[in-house]
Amino acid sequence: MTIGIVTGSGTYALPGFEDDGPETVETPWGPAAVTRGSLAGVDAVHVSRHGAGHVRLSNHVNHRANAWALRQLGCRAVVGCTACGAVDPAIALGSIVVFDDLHFPVNRLPDGSICSFHVEEGDPARGHWIYERPFSDDVRGALLAAAAETGVEHRDGGCYGHVDGPRFNTRTEIAQLAAAGVAAVSQTAGPETVLCGELALPYALMGFATDYANGVHPAATPVDELVRLMQRSPTLFARILTAALPRLSAAEISPAGTVLRFDSP
Repeated sequence: MTIGIVTGSGTYALPGFEDDGPETVETPWGPAAVTRGSLAGVDAVHVSRHGAGHVRLSNHVNHRANAWALRQLGCRAVVGCTACGAVDPAIALGSIVVFDDLHFPVNRLPDGSICSFHVEEGDPARGHWIYERPFSDDVRGALLAAAAETGVEHRDGGCYGHVDGPRFNTRTEIAQLAAAGVAAVSQTAGPETVLCGELALPYALMGFATDYANGVHPAATPVDELVRLMQRSPTLFARILTAALPRLSAAEISPAGTVLRFDSP
């Protein structure tokens, strides 16, 4: 089984990932930059959303190409990793949140278009993604077991809030998200969740808390502290992934929910 791994700010390469270097995969939605290799003896495909040197800001990420390329390359499950700002003050900086819900009401891609692969009327693959929770329980379970096994401080559950970048959010915006029950925010994983859902790719998301969002505490997290913590994130993500991938490769994995289609693809 091949597992997809998508990483964000600060994690442009994964410690322990054995590969032959990056390549470009052509998709119907444009090119996707990927790296094929293995982690812990499991075949994997790594996508760095932002690329080395953070060449792509959040508004430059081609989410449709990335998700399509992972399925095209045979991935049977996908793990998303994101550096995030904690909205819940109980989340410790430097810890991991394995999310179980999503706040992404605008459902749009960075270019303003609807976040969906279903863009053409009459497409036989068109359908509604219907679910109780947007993240795969099987993938979440593997991540939680791996975090416990490796001794990484983590939280089981929390609502991920997608916010549009590249700017950070105001105190008022964060207060609104807190009132909606959001635990932590970042700028890329909303579209990724939805698109993997439409492709019936089992997907789960873990976040590494690098700072407290605006207004969560009276004093803002210093930028140098945010950067310091972000530099720790590749190692922690790799520890969990190294323990999680063998579990995933040996397990029966189901996607979150189902896609209600109107024609046979």
